[in-house]
Amino acid sequence: MKQLLKISALLMVMLLTSCADQHSLQKYYVDNQDNADFISIDIPASVITLKDNVSAEDQEALKSLKKMNILAFKKNDTNGAEFLSEENKVKSILKNDKYIELMKFKDKGRNVVVKYEGDDNEIDEVVVFASDKEKGFALVRVLGDNMQPAKIANLAKNIADIDADGLKQFEGLLK
Repeated sequence: MKQLLKISALLMVMLLTSCADQHSLQKYYVDNQDNADFISIDIPASVITLKDNVSAEDQEALKSLKKMNILAFKKNDTNGAEFLSEENKVKSILKNDKYIELMKFKDKGRNVVVKYEGDDNEIDEVVVFASDKEKGFALVRVLGDNMQPAKIANLAKNIADIDADGLKQFEGLLK
């Protein structure tokens, strides 16, 4: 009986310390938002508009979005080691079982992974991680209400239908 109690206590301590060591995406954002190698932008969903010819389903998916938090690492000639270190930290965070992969693709030398937190009926958070070995990476958290995986995936596929005029006000921040 004593041995069972000792084993239970040891397992409880291991469980608690493993949870405490685990980095969250929110903590990663907070820790790096003032880092000179990063650009941090919070964008309300209200500045994102779709072109007139999109489906009602895409419009409904956009209405379920509240805001986006963007954290981008700009790679240059002097921060290659930091780039690899930070990229590995993000990949490690996204390996957490709470993030479910929605899609993964490559485009023009960029690797893009879209994951979400929630269940099959309702998403709490969508995370987009895009990495380019030459330019750096971007980590986008999309927060909203009643986001549905299928509709968000469809919206992501039709992202070309976004009207960029609403985002022009942020253009200078990325240069």
